[in-house]
Amino acid sequence: MALFERDHTIYKDRDALREDYQPAELVGRDEELSTYQATLQPIINGEQPNNVFLYGKTGVGKTAATRYLLTHLQEDVERYDDLSLTVVFMNCDGLKSSYQVATHLVNTLRPETRQISTTGYPVGAVYEMLWEELDQSLGTTLIVLDEIDNIEDDSILYQLPRARANGNLEQTKLGLIGISNDFSFRDGLSPKVKSSLCEQEIHFPAYDATGLQAILEQRVTVAFHDGVVDEGVISLCAAYGAQDAGDARQSIDILMKGGDIARDQQASSVTVDHIEEGRDALERGRITEGIQGLTEHGHLVLYALLTLTLEGMTPIRSRDIRPRYTLFCERAGRDPLVPRRMRDHLSELAMLGITSMTERNEGRRGGTYREYALDLDPELILHAMEDTVEVVGIHESVANMVATAETSEQSIDSPTQTTLE
Repeated sequence: MALFERDHTIYKDRDALREDYQPAELVGRDEELSTYQATLQPIINGEQPNNVFLYGKTGVGKTAATRYLLTHLQEDVERYDDLSLTVVFMNCDGLKSSYQVATHLVNTLRPETRQISTTGYPVGAVYEMLWEELDQSLGTTLIVLDEIDNIEDDSILYQLPRARANGNLEQTKLGLIGISNDFSFRDGLSPKVKSSLCEQEIHFPAYDATGLQAILEQRVTVAFHDGVVDEGVISLCAAYGAQDAGDARQSIDILMKGGDIARDQQASSVTVDHIEEGRDALERGRITEGIQGLTEHGHLVLYALLTLTLEGMTPIRSRDIRPRYTLFCERAGRDPLVPRRMRDHLSELAMLGITSMTERNEGRRGGTYREYALDLDPELILHAMEDTVEVVGIHESVANMVATAETSEQSIDSPTQTTLE
């Protein structure tokens, strides 16, 4: 008997739940797609393309909409003899500088026999090679920079949109599409970059439960056999996704994990219990992975917010988190970071979904500020940090606070003594 045998009881096409699956139709994004399509229309007309900036939280369809429309655009361009379109899609995760992005673009456009090293060239020489490769494409070239907020300097974001105006390109009509999960990224751009990169802005708001349910219904039809998914499963996955900042990817991942558990258990259908079990497993894995990727100071900031949460002090401003963070640094024998760098760690925790970050505006006199709160179960966070933090004394102190909070409904009155003594 074979050790591995095919099992088609649950899934008809499991790959339809994977991140790289491109549905035949995008649901729940009619308004955004209409605006996006109109922005790309000049390409079909043989005109200079618009530069587009897309922003919105993770899992709201920015990248999916881009791939969907550009796939159709490339197919439609082929109907016209006088048009040609080259699309360069690059994820900027891990690319921190304009230099790195430029060298990767050169290598993407060149054959393997003419690849260049990603270090050692003068910046000007790399740009010259980039213009040379782009101008050989003729027609129109669209460069898509996904997760563009990873780039820490403005150079490439200034050079690309203005390449033709600055005389660097003669043949190719170049357009840039930037995609960002960071709402504040645009605000940090210099005025000269903002005016060109953000020629057309499209905001993708979070999905609500209704939109997520429509997406899930579409995927269930393709991925599962008829009648396999129990009533209530789709609405539960949609509710979890809406709760998690309207993240469609999160909803689909929960559905797939529940389906996998049902298959592993040799069940005849996917039930609500399978979804609950799958969501718990994914949540623990996501939190552990995110926390393991933090720096030591990231852990210290998280410890500070965790203890303040246990004391009922959240939501809380960064200036009020800082004293606790500084105390933990002293206990760990570390020099505290400056306030701005500490706030960067708080923003990273919010991006990971470990904390929430809320903008407050108290008018002209009070100004605008942010408040932070823990979004997850303290015990779950502490468990995730157990093997990643070397500051054992702090870890044990916080563990005692968690245990105390679980056995008592009263707040901790003396945070310094409880935490550090």
